[in-house]
Amino acid sequence: MNFFEFTDKELFFRNDGELVIIAAWGDNSLRVQSSLMDKIPDGNAALINPNVNNPSDIDIRIIDERHAVIKNGLITAKLYVQEWGNALQISFYNGQNKLLLREISNGGALTRKARYFHTLNGGSYKLKVSFEPSPSEKIYGMGQYQQEIFDLKGCNLELAHRNSQASIPFYISNLGYGFLWHNAAVGEVHFGKNTTEWIAEDTDKMDYWITAGNSPSQIEEQFACCTGKSPMMPEYGLGFWQCKLRYYNQKQVLDIAKEYKKRNIPVDVLVIDYYHWPHCGDWRFDEEYFPEPEKMIKELHDMGIETMVSIWPQVEWNSENFEEMKQQGLLVKQNSGIDVQMTFHGNNVFMDATNPRTRKYVWEKCKQNYADLGIRTFWLDVAEPEYTSYDFENYRYYSGTVLETGNIYPREYARLFYEGQKENGQNDIVNLIRCAWAGSQRYGALVWSGDIMSTYEDFRKQICAGIHMGLSGIPWWTTDIGGFHNGVAADPDFKELLIRWFQFGTFCPVMRLHGSRQPYTPIYNKAGELREGTGTDNEVWSYGEEAYQIMTKFIHVRELMRDYTRSLMQQAHENGHPVLRALFYEFPSDPICWDIKDSYLFGSDLLVAPICHEHAVDRQVYLPAGASWTDARTGVVYEGGQWITANAPMDTLPVFLRDGRQDYLIGEI
Repeated sequence: MNFFEFTDKELFFRNDGELVIIAAWGDNSLRVQSSLMDKIPDGNAALINPNVNNPSDIDIRIIDERHAVIKNGLITAKLYVQEWGNALQISFYNGQNKLLLREISNGGALTRKARYFHTLNGGSYKLKVSFEPSPSEKIYGMGQYQQEIFDLKGCNLELAHRNSQASIPFYISNLGYGFLWHNAAVGEVHFGKNTTEWIAEDTDKMDYWITAGNSPSQIEEQFACCTGKSPMMPEYGLGFWQCKLRYYNQKQVLDIAKEYKKRNIPVDVLVIDYYHWPHCGDWRFDEEYFPEPEKMIKELHDMGIETMVSIWPQVEWNSENFEEMKQQGLLVKQNSGIDVQMTFHGNNVFMDATNPRTRKYVWEKCKQNYADLGIRTFWLDVAEPEYTSYDFENYRYYSGTVLETGNIYPREYARLFYEGQKENGQNDIVNLIRCAWAGSQRYGALVWSGDIMSTYEDFRKQICAGIHMGLSGIPWWTTDIGGFHNGVAADPDFKELLIRWFQFGTFCPVMRLHGSRQPYTPIYNKAGELREGTGTDNEVWSYGEEAYQIMTKFIHVRELMRDYTRSLMQQAHENGHPVLRALFYEFPSDPICWDIKDSYLFGSDLLVAPICHEHAVDRQVYLPAGASWTDARTGVVYEGGQWITANAPMDTLPVFLRDGRQDYLIGEI
């Protein structure tokens, strides 16, 4: 029997209605697809650029009736047709012929299926793909989950987005490979001890991509080449961003900007938050509160400050655009019930970002009402989107059902603005967004970690999240400094948390102060109608003299690092390297680095150890082997490969310079 066929880049397997195609896809990488009835549906959910730099690295051979091999550089897939039922098993090896990953065997009489297609009504499938994990394997990446877990081995993860959860199904293994589950369906992954199982609730094919490399950085570079790279971060992304919930009128915005200038505190971006509009889906300034927005934006620009405005994807029933968008089919549909997908200041339906006509319609509104007035950067909130009830099975996009394609929504939301801005002649693009999927980075997405709580526990979770997001191919990532919910401005414990978070924020890809500070002040319009309220002041001078001195000190540190931060953004743009890096990213041969979850590298040169426990004034810090480390506070030099106790009074945090680099920081932190 002829189970196998091949071309110059692809190996084919057929048996009992199943077709499997394994193709060279980028350097040292393979794409594996499978479906039933001899047809693989078209489509690249995230992957781009299938070119192989050295075609001579590709070697495809049929060994015999039951064995075939496809090699692409450092990765080899060995295919074996098992005797029981002629079931195919695929195993992946690196350049030293070391096993990286293997599909489960059928188990003989057990007749297990590595690729199990369960037919659903309508002809699509619920898919489960199962692998045999290595007992020594460690797993990192997978996007942003709100947990203090570094090594994801043993975790069960939902493959779906929620407020503060961004599911990006790519991981790096300490065994020397990266794996992308190339499927936008809602599902699950179980990194179990006995099996690793990927589940898609509704799909028409199996599709994954695997790459091998000699270092985590090589793996990331190959992933970036196949999913896209971030543009170059604009200069205004390198400094300090000021924000609060919420500056509700034009005078307030200008007064804050002028106060920063009066105090000689550099600010790159000032953010105008939600409900600066009359109704969700109007996508324009409310004239009562912002009577001269163009004049305001110009005045800010003349001060050297970019204006960022919040955009929500909801369209309220009372919006001036609702009826037209409904008639034109530009909104998300429900499979049953009334189209109410979020209840906040009325009944709301989400615009369908997967529909190219929706993207065109919404951009035209935003261009007219924002971009043409001078707005060059947007805050794309509620990007999951945030359904009041996450009943994924009840919603449908242009791209398909949410169960089938839902995870691409935040990427297409970012795409809407990126492509609109590019068409408008803008090249320096960065847009803040609350969620992401594979490929979001190529649309200028700066992801922040969502509406988290103002607690030390949540603070620690963000350090883990930032490391994982960088390894997931998203180099631009940040948090609400101080957390979002329940920060009481007058509470001394909150002030301490805010200071410690501010120090961490200085060494994040983007430094942005934001939060819903308590207590609230209600806002009423001229008609006496209650509008969205505003939180307590959230500027650096709002928390007393001690906090003010510390926070301005760290804004100064951020400015000192501008050239260095710019170089990190260049690396992200050119090679896909994360800005915030796991210790093992630079020191993969040091086994201890694979277990450090509460410190990280800002680029290659700065080791940052945030103070993330209440009332702590010191902490243990591991200094990786293979470098010397200079304490940026004292100039004391330590050899790597050891733990030290680092003192950290309130006005500082432990930062260490790799081999003495960036020595201008000595004595400044």
